[in-house]
Amino acid sequence: MAGPQPEGTSPFLAILSRLKYIERWSLMRNSRPENLSEHSLEVAMIAHALCVIANVRHGRHLDESRAALLGMYHDASEIITGDMPTPVKYGDGRLRDAYKDVEGRARRRLLDTLPADLRPALERAFVAGEGEDERYVARLVKAADRLSALIKCLEERACGNSEFVTAEEATREKLRRMRQELPEVDEFMDEFLPPYGRTLDQLL
Repeated sequence: MAGPQPEGTSPFLAILSRLKYIERWSLMRNSRPENLSEHSLEVAMIAHALCVIANVRHGRHLDESRAALLGMYHDASEIITGDMPTPVKYGDGRLRDAYKDVEGRARRRLLDTLPADLRPALERAFVAGEGEDERYVARLVKAADRLSALIKCLEERACGNSEFVTAEEATREKLRRMRQELPEVDEFMDEFLPPYGRTLDQLL
């Protein structure tokens, strides 16, 4: 990261603006590249929708805006670390644990660029808190992250790109386990997932 900043300034939001320069799926041939800014917005919207489903249909009292916020910032540390491909990140337990440590250090480095009086409030956007509801929201954000990955696979397949077939199968398997435990994910996949990959004329 850059050296000392001019007195009285913070590079925090300028750094976050660089989410758009971090490309995902770097080991894959993409019909259309996807950057981290796009992905973060999609995760935030899906996480918000999952919480709405939980509250309206399952009697929960989750903070829907909190889910959107956690989704929006969930990959912010990758501005510093870059996006490590899933097969690499999860291929070895030791590497996975080491990468989590690197992510934590990157997150702290990013937060250190904030003015001291603002840091406690903004830090909450990066890490889920304590309590049953917070833990459930964090699980829904994780599910939203998986759903966003599946949507990318569906969109690539709709473009005739077979490069994502294996990724789609692996992602569906992870979501199969999630939807057994999280009814919101099950309902999202039944009701909202099928239209993805269609053209705008077909959607409207």
